[in-house]
Amino acid sequence: MNYLVAVLPDRIQAEEAYTALEKAGIPLSKMTIAGRGYKSADEVGLYDDKEQARKKAIFMAYWLIPFGFVGGYIFNSITGLHNLDWAGDPGNHIVGGFLGAIGGAMGSVFVGGGAGWATSTAGDTFSYRAYLDANKYLLLVDNVGGFGDRAIPILRKLTPEIIQSYNS
Repeated sequence: MNYLVAVLPDRIQAEEAYTALEKAGIPLSKMTIAGRGYKSADEVGLYDDKEQARKKAIFMAYWLIPFGFVGGYIFNSITGLHNLDWAGDPGNHIVGGFLGAIGGAMGSVFVGGGAGWATSTAGDTFSYRAYLDANKYLLLVDNVGGFGDRAIPILRKLTPEIIQSYNS
């Protein structure tokens, strides 16, 4: 979904903006207020970026680790590497499989979003959550049908802290 997001400092200004947009003809079904006493960030679709990255990394691990094991096993059997002389052929192939599984786990972390999960980098969603944590309010207008474009001049008159577009 594509939203126009306005950050307002308090509940009174959020309700004032909501009423002004309603008087301008924007349907109530296309507007939402997020903040204390209204909807939460999760209810309006502002998902936590770190949680989403963690889920994606774990999802990729489910298929990359077994794939890495099979790939490492086959690679070791084709090349005939003998890293552990005492283990023999089957043991060396299994060790190669475990090394491939470790590579698959690393791939799920680095490619699957784990790097974003491990670091503190987050997109706009984090800043919107920070505004909500600071007891500010978000007014979201669904931008389908040009409602967001009609809402911008009205919201600018009310001097919100930020007016920005958000794609979920």
